[in-house]
Amino acid sequence: MTDSPTVAAEPVSSAQQEDPHHARRWLILVMIAFAQLMVVLDATIVNIALPTAQQELGFSSDARQWVVTAYALAFGSLLLLGGRVADLFGRKYAFLIGLAGFAAASAVGGAANGIEMLLIARAAQGVFGALLAPAALSLLTTTFTDVKERGRAFGVFGAIAGGGAALGLLLGGVLTQYLDWRWCMFVNIVFAVIAFVGGLTLLKHRPSEHRPKLDLPGTITASAGLFMLVYGFANAETHDWSDVLVWGFLVAGVVLLGVFVAIQQRVGNPLLPLRVILDRDRGGAYLAVFIVSIGMFGIFLFLTYYLQQNLGFSPVISGVAYLPMVAALMLTATTSTATLLPRFGAKPLVAIGMAAAAAGMFWLSMIDTSSTYLNGVLGPLIVIGLGIGLAMAPSMNVATAGVDRHDAGVASATVNTSQQVGGSIGTALLSSVAANAATSFLAGKQMTGQVVAEAAVHSYTTAFAWGAGIFIAGAVVCGLLLKPGAPAPSSGEPAAVHM
Repeated sequence: MTDSPTVAAEPVSSAQQEDPHHARRWLILVMIAFAQLMVVLDATIVNIALPTAQQELGFSSDARQWVVTAYALAFGSLLLLGGRVADLFGRKYAFLIGLAGFAAASAVGGAANGIEMLLIARAAQGVFGALLAPAALSLLTTTFTDVKERGRAFGVFGAIAGGGAALGLLLGGVLTQYLDWRWCMFVNIVFAVIAFVGGLTLLKHRPSEHRPKLDLPGTITASAGLFMLVYGFANAETHDWSDVLVWGFLVAGVVLLGVFVAIQQRVGNPLLPLRVILDRDRGGAYLAVFIVSIGMFGIFLFLTYYLQQNLGFSPVISGVAYLPMVAALMLTATTSTATLLPRFGAKPLVAIGMAAAAAGMFWLSMIDTSSTYLNGVLGPLIVIGLGIGLAMAPSMNVATAGVDRHDAGVASATVNTSQQVGGSIGTALLSSVAANAATSFLAGKQMTGQVVAEAAVHSYTTAFAWGAGIFIAGAVVCGLLLKPGAPAPSSGEPAAVHM
């Protein structure tokens, strides 16, 4: 009589007792949301401040690109290392150190008295962001293990990951217009302090049961390879694709990543265990995040130009113009993971989401110089937001589901890497497409104001059409790669791993 109830209750109660975060999991979600929002905002909030910062600090337009690139290079190249460090030495410590470092770097950037100081601060933000972002996502992965609760938590996280960049444009416009461009850096301190206090009080240090030596050859080749890729694509925005600064770095990056994969097959304690990415569902989910990021960053880049240069919107109004997209994205991100993913699985959600985003992008490609926000932009934005939310949040959920606890950090880092490299590729590729389209349109025409405006809009619509094609390809490939059916409860879920 006394043994039976104990045996029946053990599978649930023991897992929850093992997890000191279970009782406070929703507060932890709020804290993680603040940290993730800070990291995502920083990808776009500085873009709005750049013209004002350039004028005040007196740096060249060539140097202006490096304010964005310095962050992307450090962040993108060190993500895998940051994820593994969190796995080996504890996610709480990685999270708190990442927050503190990010806040300090933001303070330095806000106080910058020249371009050198600003670039150092932006690179430092990238370094600490590479430690913070995987720690935040892996904390979410290991804290929420119930399927329904995990769906709701990842819905919130996916909404922030997808909509945070657009919110960054709005916040950057407000801070630059009504306060000072420096507040686009200082505002990070506010987010960081809130998340740091939350992390300090809510999180418990959980030492890893696996403390192998760090895979130094893998770390060097992965970081160098990712650096080369991001740098090559960043150069493609300002150089021709035939320039050695573009193709040379891209080839070097691919070769180094190939060496990295070979190393991971041979070392005893790999930086990125290939079992993490060779799982069919996780591989499809990483690819989905990568493809969505290519198209999403293209939207922000060219539509912001269109809103400000063609429709005459101020930075603040441009940010407000994105809010319908953010609302639509949050709607599908939260409902898809909490309600639809447990019933249907990721396969139809990701495929339908990308197809919807493709339809919205194709619709957006029909704008011209006579279009307005209401008749040319609003509808497509809502459709794109619905599609991205439907594809992005389930992909992030599946990408980290079923991973052993000691691999959760590096699995999370791979999600962030897919997003970062996808964004870099999308920005570079679509910028090149748009530039070529504008040049072809202007060939043989008289350079009147109307013709120049038409050329600009033609370049944007060409990029949108390419974005639609990328989303269609993603819908097909990810739809074929992801497994059909609802995800089954996995014994590999973090909660089931004995500590």
